[in-house]
Amino acid sequence: MSRCRFPDPAAGPVVCAVSGGADSIALLVLARAAGLAVTAVHVDHGLRPGSADEAEVVAAAAERFGATFRAERVSIAPGASLEERARLARRAVLGPHALTGHTADDQAETVLVNLLRGAGPAGLAAMRPGPPHPLLALRRAETVALCRHLSLEPVSDPSNDDPRFVRNRIRHEVLPLLADVSGRDPVPLLARTADHTRAVVDDLDTLAAALDPTDCRALRAAAPSVAGAALRRWLRNERGHPPSTAEFDRVLAVVRNEAVAAELAGGRRVSRSGGRLRLETAPRS
Repeated sequence: MSRCRFPDPAAGPVVCAVSGGADSIALLVLARAAGLAVTAVHVDHGLRPGSADEAEVVAAAAERFGATFRAERVSIAPGASLEERARLARRAVLGPHALTGHTADDQAETVLVNLLRGAGPAGLAAMRPGPPHPLLALRRAETVALCRHLSLEPVSDPSNDDPRFVRNRIRHEVLPLLADVSGRDPVPLLARTADHTRAVVDDLDTLAAALDPTDCRALRAAAPSVAGAALRRWLRNERGHPPSTAEFDRVLAVVRNEAVAAELAGGRRVSRSGGRLRLETAPRS
């Protein structure tokens, strides 16, 4: 419990995402031990036979530990980006403030996944400790041991072993290989890297917040990393995503007076007038 980062119970009830696996069951148990009023929500994606039955495991655990239970179902069509689409559908049902059972092992995997995607510092900072990720200082083996100690039988999700998914190959192939090459457990090292990177990103964001992202002269005079952070924050879309690298480069051309406007995804456009940038809806052709 001393390594968990749960919110203050006085802040009100919480939603816990509980799939039935060891991590999420441990989340439910520890959240209740922290004195939180918990609603355990099981989301069935309908992607494999018998998945709906796993809700019964969650319902039983919720009843045993004094939590409210709710079952939800989402429909995910087979195809590309299955993991990402399932995650978005699950998040839409759970809400933005739901607690999840991600552990230090998940954090290490996220660092490597984002590295392979070509992510910058924000991606390598991975998940931020504290709500909604209160278990990031725990190891996956500890959540399994907690369930065993309480005679709980978590659900085993076969999709966690499916080699089609990058995260699974990182979990079962890359991390064991890194452990063999380095002669030590890479998970704490990768989690520590995320912590260090996050501190740098936070400092950069503080500097960027003091910079007017619409002032082209100020942007050109600032350190490129600070100017870039200010622009990316200003240009986040309605889902909170920063512009792509190609979009960002087009906006920089406007800042440098190399172009008068740049088109962005979602029907948005950045233009320059009188040395200042404007973010507007792109005119229809």
